[in-house]
Amino acid sequence: MKTLDDLLAAGVAGRRVLVRSDLNVPLDGDRITDDGRIVASAPALDALAKAGARVVVCAHLGRPKGVREPKWSLRPVAVRLGEVLGRDVRFAHDVVGDSAQMTVAALVDGDVALLENVRFEPGETSRDDAERGAFADRLAALADAYVDDAFGAVHRTHASVYDVALRLPRHAGPLVLRELDVLRRLTGDPDRPYVVVLGGSKVSDKLGVISALLPQVDRLLVGGGMCFTFLAARGLGVGDSLLEADRVDTCARLLDESGDKIVLPSDVVVAAEVSAGAETEVVPAVAIPDGMKGLDVGPRTVTEFRAVLAGATTVFWNGPMGVFEVAPFAAGTRGVAEAVAACPGLTVVGGGDSAAAVRQLGLDEGAFTHISTGGGASLEFLEGRTLPGVAVLED
Repeated sequence: MKTLDDLLAAGVAGRRVLVRSDLNVPLDGDRITDDGRIVASAPALDALAKAGARVVVCAHLGRPKGVREPKWSLRPVAVRLGEVLGRDVRFAHDVVGDSAQMTVAALVDGDVALLENVRFEPGETSRDDAERGAFADRLAALADAYVDDAFGAVHRTHASVYDVALRLPRHAGPLVLRELDVLRRLTGDPDRPYVVVLGGSKVSDKLGVISALLPQVDRLLVGGGMCFTFLAARGLGVGDSLLEADRVDTCARLLDESGDKIVLPSDVVVAAEVSAGAETEVVPAVAIPDGMKGLDVGPRTVTEFRAVLAGATTVFWNGPMGVFEVAPFAAGTRGVAEAVAACPGLTVVGGGDSAAAVRQLGLDEGAFTHISTGGGASLEFLEGRTLPGVAVLED
């Protein structure tokens, strides 16, 4: 696998370098509410620009499904990226059309340009090889070399991730290399005790990684909305909490096979509705009232999870413990995050909502060994799946 360092060593002055970055940030209108991915993507772009490359950045935002939707435009991202880089970032109003071609043609050594959202193009996500390939041809024509620094997209067989890499000299960016290094430490021979913390809303999203990790871990702590399907699998009532009834049998099987490793909440915070002004109550997990929703793990659970984490040497955390975006239901996520950060060994935050929670709750990012930029990709790697965007770089 060739790397960005290899490309820089070969010399990039005057060359057009297409960088696939992960700039999929949350927006409130035109306001970026979490610029973590922009900040993380900046070092590779800065290194190329300082070396004299003509940097062409492509990225996606949201899921516009092949049509132009103004709310998913990358224009606000271009502005913020320029602020982070401390240099002007030119913005192309399309991906491979006249604006993109003119913008790239006007670049001089050290310039940076950002193309419009690649998912505005149907060919980006098309399952038709010919359609995807035709778009990749046009995108690749804008550059002389390719760098993939978007780990958050490497689990997709998309044109800007996979097909373009087949058409240009390809290199792995520092974010991709860092992610692979950390995740391989988790799947190789991790220092023990090895504890995994999983949360989030749906257990169906995590069953693959749960099945893959249970033989490897010493403890699996389960919180978030997904815990209620496990509680139901133990025969408990869960009120109006999120429940995937079609997954109860699977969770029951996992508990039968590895119940000694799986730790479920002993208490939960319940409310009738999800709102900042909701009246809340902490109840035992075995006594969730009818008509009430479980929206966070309770203080006793946090204490119990903290005790397990205190003895851990390797920790992977993916998914919040509750609806952390709403103040009455943030304490569980905060408490568990602080416990993960306090572990002296390898601590990995699995991206997505977990990374957002760290920043939104004002926690010290430096207290964790690594905060992933790709939640879905991280989980698929831990499941043992082949990541197309990585495989094409290795080929």
